[in-house]
Amino acid sequence: MPQPAQTNLKSESIGEQPPLQMQIQSAVQDRTTPISRLLRLMAALDADASANQNLRHVLRARIGAPLSV
Repeated sequence: MPQPAQTNLKSESIGEQPPLQMQIQSAVQDRTTPISRLLRLMAALDADASANQNLRHVLRARIGAPLSV
């Protein structure tokens, strides 16, 4: 049986995550963000049907991917 404290920690860490747009803007501005993190953000952005195209272009430029896919 899981401990109540462990269950609470998991739910709090998931609930405190900032919106995707905020995460991407922060990662793009921070030049020390690892490429693996940028790629995970791109995958999350691609999965979001209502994603902003400008965010996609900014993130691709930061990663170094071509703008035309």
